[in-house]
Amino acid sequence: MTLTELQSLIRTMYHDKDASRGVEGTFMWFSEEVGELATSLRSGTHEECSAEFADVLAWLVTMANVMNVDLESAVAKKYGRGCPGCGELACTCPDAEKP
Repeated sequence: MTLTELQSLIRTMYHDKDASRGVEGTFMWFSEEVGELATSLRSGTHEECSAEFADVLAWLVTMANVMNVDLESAVAKKYGRGCPGCGELACTCPDAEKP
């Protein structure tokens, strides 16, 4: 499944609920899922972590849908030619800096 296909699937399943909740409410659910992922990373099984990664990605896609952002295009624009900091495919930025 591509990122575009995932975004379309999530839109088909949840868009009406997501649009009525708005970006602020959606962000709160996203944040909760990030917390659940943190807990799984600390003490969960591989299966639990996998499920939480999926939930975090789904809520991120949901926020993009609410904001009408094409995630595949956004990712390609920012990261498609390498690191946005140094421009290299294998990042050479100092460890103390983002990314």
